[in-house]
Amino acid sequence: MTIAYPETRRTDLVEEQFGVRIADPYRWLENDVRNDAEVAAWVGAQNRVTDSYLATLPGRDTFRTRIKQLFDYERFGVPQKAGSRYFYMHNSGLQNQAVLFVRESLGGEGRALIDPNDWSADGATALAEWAPSDDGRYLLYSIQDGGSDWRVAKVLDVATGKDTHDVIEGMKFTLAASWAKDGSGFYYSRYPKVAEQEKFQALNQNHKIYFHRLGTPQSADRLVYETPAAPTHSHYPQVTDDGHWLVITTSEGTDDRYEITLADLNDPAWPTRTIIHGLNHHWSLAGNHGTRFFWTTNSHAPRMRIVTMDVIGEHPEAHPLVAEDKATLEGAAIIGETLVASYLVDARTEIRRYALDGTVLEPVALPGIGTAAGFGGRQNDPETFFAFTSFNAPTTIYRHNVSTGESTPWAVPKLLFDPSEYQVEQRFYASKDGTRVPMFIVRRKDVTGPAPTLLYAYGGFNISNTPAFSASRLAWMEQGGVFVLANIRGGGEYGKAWHDGGRLANKQNSFDDFIAAGEYLIKEGITGSGQLAIQGGSNGGLLVGAVVNQRPDLFTAALPAVGVMDMLRFDRWTAGRYWVDDYGHPSKEADFHNLLTYSPYHNVKSGQDYPAILATTADTDDRVVPGHTFKYTAAIQAAEIGDKPHLVRIETRAGHGSGKPTDKIIEEAADIWAFAAQWTGLEIVPR
Repeated sequence: MTIAYPETRRTDLVEEQFGVRIADPYRWLENDVRNDAEVAAWVGAQNRVTDSYLATLPGRDTFRTRIKQLFDYERFGVPQKAGSRYFYMHNSGLQNQAVLFVRESLGGEGRALIDPNDWSADGATALAEWAPSDDGRYLLYSIQDGGSDWRVAKVLDVATGKDTHDVIEGMKFTLAASWAKDGSGFYYSRYPKVAEQEKFQALNQNHKIYFHRLGTPQSADRLVYETPAAPTHSHYPQVTDDGHWLVITTSEGTDDRYEITLADLNDPAWPTRTIIHGLNHHWSLAGNHGTRFFWTTNSHAPRMRIVTMDVIGEHPEAHPLVAEDKATLEGAAIIGETLVASYLVDARTEIRRYALDGTVLEPVALPGIGTAAGFGGRQNDPETFFAFTSFNAPTTIYRHNVSTGESTPWAVPKLLFDPSEYQVEQRFYASKDGTRVPMFIVRRKDVTGPAPTLLYAYGGFNISNTPAFSASRLAWMEQGGVFVLANIRGGGEYGKAWHDGGRLANKQNSFDDFIAAGEYLIKEGITGSGQLAIQGGSNGGLLVGAVVNQRPDLFTAALPAVGVMDMLRFDRWTAGRYWVDDYGHPSKEADFHNLLTYSPYHNVKSGQDYPAILATTADTDDRVVPGHTFKYTAAIQAAEIGDKPHLVRIETRAGHGSGKPTDKIIEEAADIWAFAAQWTGLEIVPR
């Protein structure tokens, strides 16, 4: 069918940068949809066209019905112990938002403590992060409205289930807070107040750490740490288990390069002293014994190691404890006087244990090949919990005793499908430069020939993509589709070198790895020509946009979500300034020329036949502002790139992804799977 796209006003705006004339005809679409009537009208017109098209797709209702069925199972989060209480998230199945429960003892009856499902009529106001005081008496929790990264934090009295009068504003991205050991208050990070009309686009600067004493107004909070000479630095507090030290981790971007400052909480003045300078390496606290601190770091170890340091002295030195391994160390914590360390082995989790002198102990046995996460706890308590998941295994929660090495199931989901019908296979393929790249291939065991395939990747910011269950992806595979996850460069699967290999001047390697994955799948008969769809979100949306411009012939459908599409202006909004660690600075000539080679918005090529494209974004995304996708959509709709649909789906009252209600997740998944099925030839059979 021929689609009549909404008319998009085009301007003659051209700017010169480093001798290059850059046209930006759709810059007006950067304006905030809440404050610009023309942008709002454009959004409405685009959604009407997209909705009309999606309504014609035969698989849409089938996918919606089945995804809803697959979501309807009981789900638990990893418990957190505080005093004698256990706090955990729970979703009965189709609740828009998970509910926070508490138990007075491990085997006690769960009591609903915070239910956010009645906070808003559309279910889009979420309980975000939370942290109980050490004795479990109070709970600090944050509220996320409409998917925004901004947070409002409150304090709840656990015994009564009622809020206190404590309210904290100015937090963003997460609940960056740590309780004082006596429960008198908490240390937290926040940004200065932003005018409401600038809230969703203003740059985030001047991060500071404060102490809030319970029962006092936020205006009375004590300033603990700031760096006015470096307004782009961010600061995060962590109180040590013994309550003696406040560990302040300072960063500037997304590259996991930190400075570490200590505040002595035993001194009423809370004097601070920086012990690790320079923003040169990753440092993460695993725990401490007095002044002997245990850290994970990539200093002299690209795949990370564990070191110790006596923090007393003018120039503390790191001493090796657990050497760098071929596997990538992701993190470690002292639990029950044992170091519990999480490693990635070819993008799969292994949990190893060490005595505090570095002696190797028995590892933690996992149920299979997959991803394990959790392992929080106290240095004097051997009890911890972890979650395990894989592509064909919904998350199961385990209780683990570090002293005995025993793991027992704590919450096991009731399966709505037969895992034995699916196979999970890991393969390795060669990229353009010969680099060996892993991928996971997941499909029904009876799907043996070329089949419609969804290829997904991220490839950025040192983030590792590991096996995980997805109810919506299962609906795709039930119909005979194949799901593939490619662990391309730019991620953290193989440590710093893997990250460096796909960022800055090496960013093209990420795109080459992804393109090579598509070529491999066709060559090996996993999928066929005209059967390959690609998907990615955020940095992965950039990935999809870039490779479609570079190899439009290779893919038949593309699903870029909340993508960074204008690489010459990304650093001008909200969190964009952090991303220069991965992308470079548009204001620097060498970086500018590199960014221009792959910026999706600037490289749409008329005269080539493009795949069908369904871009997705949300009006409240204040991380990758929706203007990126708006401008990209206008560019592909204006270009002569073939007759396949080039559409955008713009969610309302949703952000970058976190906090999205279940019903919106189901609706979006049904739409994009139906779109992908239509163009890859996946035959939809009602179930």
